[in-house]
Amino acid sequence: MDKETGNNSPPPLIWPDGPMEFGRKTYVMGIINRTPDSFYDGGMNEDMETAISCAAYMISAGADIIDVGGESTRPGAERVPLEVEKERTVPFIRELLKSIPGVRISIDTYKASVAAAALEAGAAMINDISAFRFDPDMTKVAADSGAPVCLMHMRGTPTDMQKDPSYPEGVIDAINDFFRERIEAATSAGVKESQLVLDPGIGFGKTVEHNLEILDRLAEFRVHGLPLLVGASRKTFIGKTLGLDPGRRLEGSLAAAVIAAVRGADIVRVHDTEETVRAVRLTDAATRRNG
Repeated sequence: MDKETGNNSPPPLIWPDGPMEFGRKTYVMGIINRTPDSFYDGGMNEDMETAISCAAYMISAGADIIDVGGESTRPGAERVPLEVEKERTVPFIRELLKSIPGVRISIDTYKASVAAAALEAGAAMINDISAFRFDPDMTKVAADSGAPVCLMHMRGTPTDMQKDPSYPEGVIDAINDFFRERIEAATSAGVKESQLVLDPGIGFGKTVEHNLEILDRLAEFRVHGLPLLVGASRKTFIGKTLGLDPGRRLEGSLAAAVIAAVRGADIVRVHDTEETVRAVRLTDAATRRNG
């Protein structure tokens, strides 16, 4: 039973190697950006060997999922050609699985053909920032594969999402309305509700105050009965709140992960895996003793 919401935990998320059970543990998703221009770690993992080593370190530190991206979605980011995104991600997924068989890999993309190629290479989850809105073929890929899919809320696109974002109806109500519509769209297209994970999209078309409110009221997204993923790591709202650049946002990121875990997040997506694993394990030990 979830202490914050009073609701039962979401049903397990089914991976090829078995179910991911929710309730007693906050899962940690480690970020591997194979891009030159991501807001925090752009260029760090362009080299294949370096990226493999980084992912191996994350897994040894306790990461449950590795999320692989080949296109930056920072505010103002431009779109990357399809083949470039595939080249950045698909060979890496193959090599990572050769190095560490059985690792759970998510592909961070809104492009159906990239998702399909990544799944064929061994990824087992799709993380779609557009929630199936940017590529109409993505629902077919998800439905045919049966893979877990994360649907994220975003107003606009990465290019324009931070141009005066506003929610006259209230940011929480807006996101919940979006989730209802997207869940219906996905299931109508043949995607099973049991495949879905929801992400309120911290930093994607939101002000600092919106992001802080989302963290504080995260439990209100549990009404859908689906797992929640939160990605707050190193983001601008932390920097603006604390007056720090991305390289100095570790403590703020850990605080955000702990708040998310307490408020009902099932998965946290992070850059600093080792530190976050320690923080959420203690949080879980204190707040999820009864699952």
